[in-house]
Amino acid sequence: MKNDFRKMEDEMDRLATNMAVITDFSARISATLQDRHERITKLAGVHALLRKLQFLFELPSRLTKCVELGAYGQAVRYQGRARAVLQQYQHLPSFRAIQDDCQVITARLAQQLRQRFREGGSGAPEQAECVELLLALGEPAEELCEEFLAHGRARLEEELRSLEAELGPSPPAPDVLEFTDRGGSGFVGGLCQVAAAYQELFAAQGPAGAEKLAAFARELGSRYFALVERRLAQEQGGSDNSLLVRALDRFHRRLRAPGALLAAAGLAEAATEIVERVARERLGQHLQGLQSAFLGCLTDVRQALAAPRVAGKEGPGLAELLANVASSTLGHIKASLASVHLFTAKEVSFSNKPYFRGEFCSQGVRESLIVGFIRSMCQTAQNFCESPGEKGGATPPALLLLLSRLCLDYETATISYILTLTDEQFLVQDQSPVTPVSTLCAEARETARRLLTHYVKLQGLVISQMLRKSVETRDWLGTLEPRNVRAVMKRVVEDTTAIDVQVGLLYEEGVRKAQSSDSSKRTFSVYSSSRQQGRYAPSYTPSAPMDTNLLSNIQKLFSERIDVFSPVEFNKVSVLTGIIKISLKTLLECVRLRTFGRFGLQQVQVDCHFLQLYLWRFVADEELVHLLLDEVVASAALRCPDPVPMEPSVVEVICERG
Repeated sequence: MKNDFRKMEDEMDRLATNMAVITDFSARISATLQDRHERITKLAGVHALLRKLQFLFELPSRLTKCVELGAYGQAVRYQGRARAVLQQYQHLPSFRAIQDDCQVITARLAQQLRQRFREGGSGAPEQAECVELLLALGEPAEELCEEFLAHGRARLEEELRSLEAELGPSPPAPDVLEFTDRGGSGFVGGLCQVAAAYQELFAAQGPAGAEKLAAFARELGSRYFALVERRLAQEQGGSDNSLLVRALDRFHRRLRAPGALLAAAGLAEAATEIVERVARERLGQHLQGLQSAFLGCLTDVRQALAAPRVAGKEGPGLAELLANVASSTLGHIKASLASVHLFTAKEVSFSNKPYFRGEFCSQGVRESLIVGFIRSMCQTAQNFCESPGEKGGATPPALLLLLSRLCLDYETATISYILTLTDEQFLVQDQSPVTPVSTLCAEARETARRLLTHYVKLQGLVISQMLRKSVETRDWLGTLEPRNVRAVMKRVVEDTTAIDVQVGLLYEEGVRKAQSSDSSKRTFSVYSSSRQQGRYAPSYTPSAPMDTNLLSNIQKLFSERIDVFSPVEFNKVSVLTGIIKISLKTLLECVRLRTFGRFGLQQVQVDCHFLQLYLWRFVADEELVHLLLDEVVASAALRCPDPVPMEPSVVEVICERG
């Protein structure tokens, strides 16, 4: 190792000697070439200056050639390179001449650029290039700004005229999706190009220039929005929202870019307002559609009820008609919910807006559409109670019965189901108050009660009219001895039985009081109550009329008061009880207005016994029928000069034979 290091030291010494020799040799060469290097540097500087001078002297010819060839951008760049030098040395005659020649050529160049810009034959990029070159040539920016916007206005107004022509009466208008696509690619795209170019070219204009551009976009945008709304208004007749929502989505998306470029113009906000307005109008149209569908169902029911029955072929029953109306109405509600739900789909650009996440769901769909329709349905049903004799005749009683059951079903189940379905589909993020389910159910129940009460009054009126005419048109003083039950009483029983069957199709039986075993065997005397027959009958003679009146009045004090128009419950027994009370009360009042002979009194006795045989089974409390019929017979006896009652056994025979 010592030998190797000794050898390496020798080599390093020789290397150091050689480096010293090389350094000395390089220093001598540099000293020799120093004068030549300085001369070369001076010559290079002179050469560069000569080239610049050559460019300046050749500048007029170069500018002329560029203008002739249409290379306007190159000419402007040449002018920009030489402008500072020519201005700096313009006091020298030679430079002054070059500057004058260049100014003449530059003026001609600016004139050609303006001519090209004003002709407007090229597109927006070429127009922007012309303005950029004119600005580089020192043309006034304010004037160019006005001309640029005027040219952009002309092109955009042409797009608007094209869209307006598509809305004309002669050619068929394209579908709304195609219309918004054309408007988005034509007008909105052109507006974006104009705005982007303006902001790039005239950024130095500051807030004043920005406000000028915003006013420009605001004016043309409002005209475009008016055309879009006109086209959207033509979609009112359709029930399918899919195409409309797609069109609104594209319309809203295309206005995002100009909305970001021109925030001061408020284009994006205006587009959102249009979408919201269309959504509100669509909800109104769906509400009208539901109302029309419901009225159509009621028309079908009325036609089915009025259709003549073909022998051997039964028409649809009330239960089937009710099921059809309920299923059809619920189907239309679900279809409307599915249709308006498209406005809140995640892929739709405007579905994340506050209106569609809150007010549209709560106040629009739930309150205006669903709650509004249910209330409208109840109001439509109640209208049948208020004007029975208008518009083509009275309402069929069966329709009142059907509607009352429909409203009762809504109160018990359907309203809760529909509102739950609505709340699940439209997740409401709005704290505004909504109608509680209980309130809506109470309204539906009240509607059902009013309809059922009106049904009772209407059916009671029909039977009462028969009884009234039968009493008023008969000569009770000169009538023959009764041998049969009058036909009108049989008709009353038949009609009551038919009503019982009709009500039983839709309502449950109800609760009756315990019935006595002899309800169908009881017969009537000429006194007001069966409790008086054995007690007061022997004392009654024609010579003591005051005693009879006194007995009748005393009996009334101890008898139960009968409320003819008491509230009707939702069951068959309550309905029939109300109808029979109205009918028998009418019979009683008619009897009080007549005078009866002996046989007239006996005919009333027979008729009342016949009614008692059949009517007691329809009412909740058979005693009610007994009391009213007792009072009818007693009232007839009080108005009979010769009150000789028929033997109960004879009355029973006549009624059994009848």
